[in-house]
Amino acid sequence: MTASRPDAFLPAPTGEPVLVAPVPVVSSDAAGSGAFRPGGATVAPSASPLAKPMGRGTLSRQLVLRVTLLVALVAVALSGLTAVAAYSILQGQIDQTLQSRSGVPDSRHGTVPDGKTNLPDRGPGDTGQQIGMLLYYSLTDYGRVLTGTSESDNLTADENALLKALPVSNTPVTVQLPNHGAYRVLVRPLSAVDLSTGASVTGTQVVGLPMSQAIRPLRDLLLAAAALTLAAIALAYVAARRVVGSSLQPLQRLANTAHQVSQLELHSGEVEVPVRVPGPDTDPRSEVGQVGLAFNHMLDNVEGALSARQRSEMKVRQFVADASHELRNPLASIRGYAELTRRERADVPPNTAHALSRIESESARMSSLVEDLLLLARLDSGPNLTMTPTHLNEIVANAVSDAQVAGPDHEWELSLPASDVVAVGDPFRLLQVISNLLANARTHTPAGTLVSTSLSAEGGFAVVRVADNGPGIPASIRDKVFERFTRADASRVRSGQGQSTGLGLAIVAAVVAAHRGTASVDSNDHGTTFTIRIPLAVAG
Repeated sequence: MTASRPDAFLPAPTGEPVLVAPVPVVSSDAAGSGAFRPGGATVAPSASPLAKPMGRGTLSRQLVLRVTLLVALVAVALSGLTAVAAYSILQGQIDQTLQSRSGVPDSRHGTVPDGKTNLPDRGPGDTGQQIGMLLYYSLTDYGRVLTGTSESDNLTADENALLKALPVSNTPVTVQLPNHGAYRVLVRPLSAVDLSTGASVTGTQVVGLPMSQAIRPLRDLLLAAAALTLAAIALAYVAARRVVGSSLQPLQRLANTAHQVSQLELHSGEVEVPVRVPGPDTDPRSEVGQVGLAFNHMLDNVEGALSARQRSEMKVRQFVADASHELRNPLASIRGYAELTRRERADVPPNTAHALSRIESESARMSSLVEDLLLLARLDSGPNLTMTPTHLNEIVANAVSDAQVAGPDHEWELSLPASDVVAVGDPFRLLQVISNLLANARTHTPAGTLVSTSLSAEGGFAVVRVADNGPGIPASIRDKVFERFTRADASRVRSGQGQSTGLGLAIVAAVVAAHRGTASVDSNDHGTTFTIRIPLAVAG
């Protein structure tokens, strides 16, 4: 919907009326933002509901998740450090065992009998050795793993070759045997006598223990640590949620108070802010208490400022009403005397005749302005309207007919429904509203502009639209066309139309609001449309 030029200044019809509560008037250009505008330009929607305590983006959720994450990181780090320490300890125990057992030779390998190496699976040298221990002798290139039974578990040729290639070392090393897995082994030098020749021979003795002795306990430890870590994380989440929830309850109550204040109608009229932060939440010893105390101070200041504003507005309104009332009679007298001079203007000098003509025209304009101000003052103090079922078809048709006579250089178009549209309203004030909109279009558009007026019934409202294909409203004043004394650029006022008073559209907004309706405007470079909505009369 579009808007026409800022104001029209038709004389306000007189009429005595009934009290109707004012309703805010909205401008469609700003309706989406929901922000209040000083002249009743938009209606603020209700504030959005408060977020749930653990909803997405809330402080409670962030604190709980961060505390839980911190506990999880600490638990995982401790579990990892414990696993590393346990592995080091278990491996150290294996190394100590190897150091203590490496000096016990297999009795069957103290010599090399006839160069033969076919040794039994178990002999006296096995005594005291651990099951699973690996024994390898390079002199006979033979190795086995002790099983604790009569059956041997000999190493394969590849495993023997791998062990034979190991260098002598006083420090155990870890090797991966293809068929027996990981072993921790210690390589020591070995000397023997060949009985057949009596010659001394040297080689290496390899003693090893399976790393499974460390890996199995470590795996069990890790499983236990994982279970404990998960339990700690779950416990931390539950505890953090409970602690954070209880700790942030004062902040939640403060948010609830702010939410309630945001729902109050503070844009006009007598304003009272009855909501305050509860006493327990204003303890200055806590951070939330300091915020609550400052919030209460702010509400006190806001309430005081709004009361001062209301008193100032009432004084201004009373002054405007009194001044307008007192000026009516003097202006009427000036107009009367000026009109009396018409008979004798031919007998006075041209300059005097021109001055008398200007006095008459300006007194007429002042009278119109005073009537408009008086009407606005009355509407502000409590609109007196004669509310009756009103047939809008006839009112719209009469207003367009009058506008056509006043603006013959414009093109006028009227669209009325086949059936009568009946609204509850004051017929004289509604005629004034439509006349003001048409006069506004006539005043602020060039000759030849098409002005279209339509009437319809939509969703329980009588809808009147006044549209033109003129140059549109400047963006700088588009959002405040319904405010008082909003004027278009002087270059946009057509020659011969006089100076705009800036009250025409303000009267439209005030009268429509008094009818519990809305007025909106939509404008661009290709035209302007004003739309007013008045509640329909209830049938029957």
